[in-house]
Amino acid sequence: MPRMARTMSVSGYMHVVVRGIGKQILFEETKDYEHYLERLERYSLETGVKVCAYCLMGNHVHILLHGELASIALLMKKLGVSYSGYYNRKYDRSGHLFQDRYRSEPVNDERYLLTVFRYILQNPRKAAICAAKDYLWSSYRYYENPPAFMDLSAIWGLLGDRGRFEEYVGIESQDRCLEYVDIKHDDAWAKRELKKCLGISEGSRLQSFGKKERNAALVKLKECGLTIRQMERLTGIGRNIIQKAVK
Repeated sequence: MPRMARTMSVSGYMHVVVRGIGKQILFEETKDYEHYLERLERYSLETGVKVCAYCLMGNHVHILLHGELASIALLMKKLGVSYSGYYNRKYDRSGHLFQDRYRSEPVNDERYLLTVFRYILQNPRKAAICAAKDYLWSSYRYYENPPAFMDLSAIWGLLGDRGRFEEYVGIESQDRCLEYVDIKHDDAWAKRELKKCLGISEGSRLQSFGKKERNAALVKLKECGLTIRQMERLTGIGRNIIQKAVK
């Protein structure tokens, strides 16, 4: 199925979300968060895309961007490729790190711009981690003095001083914006993916593989989106073995 063309905002603002494949953790330690932000700054400056807000959570990232659609796509490609390479080398891992392409939604009016802005910064509170103002890996702290790769001019024009900003972000809200929605695939889909990923029609064939080859095949199936339960049903291999292979 061909990919759907992205819809560009008439205002140039886009809300972008990326998530680790299979909810893979993206940031294991402080240096990982710092590396991602360094790359975000670098590629933002290179492409001319401005960052209006960001929040790095354990297994996903929200970013509010302003720029041309092609430039945003280039920024996200550079960021994804660069960080995946860094992460895989550091943690001796292979394969895709992010789930699918990044997801995006256009932000077409001032009201929704403020909604997305608040939604991104409130992620830590909604995840019961800490108050938005206390989270280290969001752009909350930069409201008054943002770095060069950020542009809050439109937000300033709508919210004004820091007091109004803190009041607005602190409001208990039920904002609903772009998120990853987990789609449950049935076993018929899993069998098709089995053939596509491994080139075999019967999952039970993995039982005759050597341990190294079998584990590599199980990892590949996980990266293709199969759950551990689906792999267990299709291959006849025990759950404990699968979990150890794909952890």
